[in-house]
Amino acid sequence: TLRYKKNSDVELILPNHHIVVNESLIDQEYFSILVWNIFKQKRAECINILELYADKAKLILLQEAQTTTQLLNFISRHNKIADHVPAYCLNDIYAGVMTITDSLPTKLLSFREIEPLIRVPKSALITIYPIKNSSQQLLVANIHAVNFSIGVKVYRQQIHILLNCIKEHHGPVILAGDFNAWSKQRLDLLFYLVSSIGLKPVNFSVDIRKTFMGRPLDFVFYRGLQLDAAQIISTAASDHNPLYVSFKLDLHQQG
Repeated sequence: TLRYKKNSDVELILPNHHIVVNESLIDQEYFSILVWNIFKQKRAECINILELYADKAKLILLQEAQTTTQLLNFISRHNKIADHVPAYCLNDIYAGVMTITDSLPTKLLSFREIEPLIRVPKSALITIYPIKNSSQQLLVANIHAVNFSIGVKVYRQQIHILLNCIKEHHGPVILAGDFNAWSKQRLDLLFYLVSSIGLKPVNFSVDIRKTFMGRPLDFVFYRGLQLDAAQIISTAASDHNPLYVSFKLDLHQQG
């Protein structure tokens, strides 16, 4: 995992890296997240969308995030911390999932899965954050699922590895990203796997998510939280529309 933050060189975070965290990411009862496949920043106005939500969203979960000057400047300008799992590198620019927040996670786990046909990896990231006045922590999983495969063997493997880590977590969970669930087989498998560990999907009253073969690709699943509001932002800044979701801490489950 590569970490980017203001006035600091890029930091390589290795497995089992010890992180000392002095502040809680979640310090209010309500908080929001933005989930977006940013289309490798091919469209300049995508940074404008991020600017609009920089102060509104506690967590920004990007897929196809590239370490361009524009994105790194956005992170620095807003004094954010960005943890990035590169799936591949092209012309010294890394691409993969990126989770952007205001404070450090206490733990992170990164994953890569190679696309069976095109051999270009997809990545995923789990980050865990303190909750103010609680012994529990929030687990956030950001995924870009494999796309081109015959059957669902590799797809199941990628989701299953992630869910095995989530299953062990005692506290609230958010799992979100671009799941590439474009076939009935993939969609059925995804919903079976997430429901098996108690995750619920966020539904949208006006559903303008990016679809392929008639099925949405982007999802937010959650556990141990109350859903407050959910909307999809209509934009031409990417080939996907961002998901903006607000949660409420379930105070009965916080210790």
